[in-house]
Amino acid sequence: MASHGHLDDMTFEVILLKGILCDFQGNKRSFGELDDDEDDIFGSKKANQKVEETAPGVATGMILSLRESLKNSQDELTRCQTRLEDAKSEIQTWHSPFQNESFIPQGAAPEPKFVVNYLHTVRSSEESLREQLDKAKKKEAAFIVTFAKREQEIAELKNAIRDLRAQLRPPSMQARRLLLDPAIHEEFTRLKGLVEEKDKKVKELQDNIAAVSFTPQSKMGKMLMAKCRTLQEENEEIGNQANEGKMHELAMKLSLQKSQNAELRSQFEGICKYIEKLTGDIEQSNELVVIMQEKLEEKDDEIQRLKHEMHGNENGVLKEQNELATESTQTEMNADNDDRDPIEVVQTDI
Repeated sequence: MASHGHLDDMTFEVILLKGILCDFQGNKRSFGELDDDEDDIFGSKKANQKVEETAPGVATGMILSLRESLKNSQDELTRCQTRLEDAKSEIQTWHSPFQNESFIPQGAAPEPKFVVNYLHTVRSSEESLREQLDKAKKKEAAFIVTFAKREQEIAELKNAIRDLRAQLRPPSMQARRLLLDPAIHEEFTRLKGLVEEKDKKVKELQDNIAAVSFTPQSKMGKMLMAKCRTLQEENEEIGNQANEGKMHELAMKLSLQKSQNAELRSQFEGICKYIEKLTGDIEQSNELVVIMQEKLEEKDDEIQRLKHEMHGNENGVLKEQNELATESTQTEMNADNDDRDPIEVVQTDI
């Protein structure tokens, strides 16, 4: 490359010297003209001699300036090529992160329109997720209202049980009259034994429930069973205090109370099951809300990351376009300078 540039410089110098010699020969005059110069009062002869003496120095300076400009042009060309390679590497660097993404079609180049379409898709999915989140919040509010209603119903049932317990306290004199009859007393003793056996079974069942369940609903059930035990203890005390009365009426009332207790217990168990189901639905809705929030945060992070990447990609594309425009302008200028005849350039400069 250096030898080729040296040969170009030598060829250019030879052509330049030939042009200067032609100009020098063209400036020679005949003897008649020399005689006329003797009468020239303005000294044109001396001026021509000065021009002939200064012509080689001007040519040498022109050659040096042209060499310097050629060297500068070569350096500028090298710098432009280096910038072009840097721009290509930067473009490849921006293309490579999007090359293996799922939203880029197979075999297609990563263009900005694909990224923009993907962003639109992400925004639409974000809106749908927000709508689902709003629906989940509405369902949660409805579940909370339903749960409050159920708690109110439980409070009403507690009040009803309290009223029933108050009704189960017969007057002491009537109980004494009922227990005066030996048959009634015997029947009452038998029923008392049955009640004790049932109490033992109830305690065993309560222990089993306490060992299996650990939810707030089971605690409410324990409280209710404790109240039932207190009712039974009060019934036992009433039975011990009652020494007279009609045993048949007491047995009827006791059976009625048992049926009522069984009905209340079944209703309470149904309420507990419904509350457990409602609690499970609320927990599922809470988990769904948490999952939705995590997905929404992931989408927001991904949107921010894509925005930063798009901003950097747009800056890189603008920089590449500016550098390409500068390079094309410089190439056109160099092509125009190369197309001109060197001899004409030298003559014009002289």
